[in-house]
Amino acid sequence: MTDAELAAHLAHVAGKILIEVRESGMFEGKSLGKAGDETANQFLCHALRQQRPEDGLLSEEEKDNAARLDKKRVWIVDPVDGTREYGEARTDWAVHVALCIDGRPEIGAVALPGLDCVLRTDAPIDVPAAAEKPRMVVSRTRPAAEAVKVSEAIGAELVGMGSAGAKAMAVVRGEAEIYLHTGGQYEWDSAAPAAVALAHGLHASRIDGSPLTYNQADTYMPDLLICRPEWAERVLSEVAALAS
Repeated sequence: MTDAELAAHLAHVAGKILIEVRESGMFEGKSLGKAGDETANQFLCHALRQQRPEDGLLSEEEKDNAARLDKKRVWIVDPVDGTREYGEARTDWAVHVALCIDGRPEIGAVALPGLDCVLRTDAPIDVPAAAEKPRMVVSRTRPAAEAVKVSEAIGAELVGMGSAGAKAMAVVRGEAEIYLHTGGQYEWDSAAPAAVALAHGLHASRIDGSPLTYNQADTYMPDLLICRPEWAERVLSEVAALAS
């Protein structure tokens, strides 16, 4: 398999595993999220170490290994992005598998198992036409204050949604125009979504406009903007105005 084929296959299979864990009826509540995370993580990490033994690996559910910092190629995975939504049998959760090369999100796949859908860098879909009134996806439980203020400034409709991957893919799928996040994330939250968004011709950056850089010693990545390119300059300028 090519790297992109591997990413898509692993994301798809991990999603199927997660559905089976949930439908087994063996777990509920927080124990379901933990079981799903651990099971999917074991599959993804064992598969990547078998298929790409020379590459580095960073997973939300694994103890970090500093050896990855010396690697040119590093896989970054999130076995369940949106554990709460997964446990509630919603559709707005995801599986992230990305390959970053020299810190750039070059290759990746985001599975949306609840929708039986995998979006990938090597097979971009046609991004639907934009809505006349922009839609901005935000956390369904705690929308960031900055996102709310920017939405008011540009006249955007707020759309509550679960995981980061689901929000980013909503822009790819034409369900929203803008995903602005300022509440704190980690590399595994955005590496695959950013790779997929960029492959679809969308804008993806930090909220100061700087590039997204991965495989850092500190995996904390506090902010993110994924949007249609025609909205990037306006959103970045509104964020900058809030900070001034």
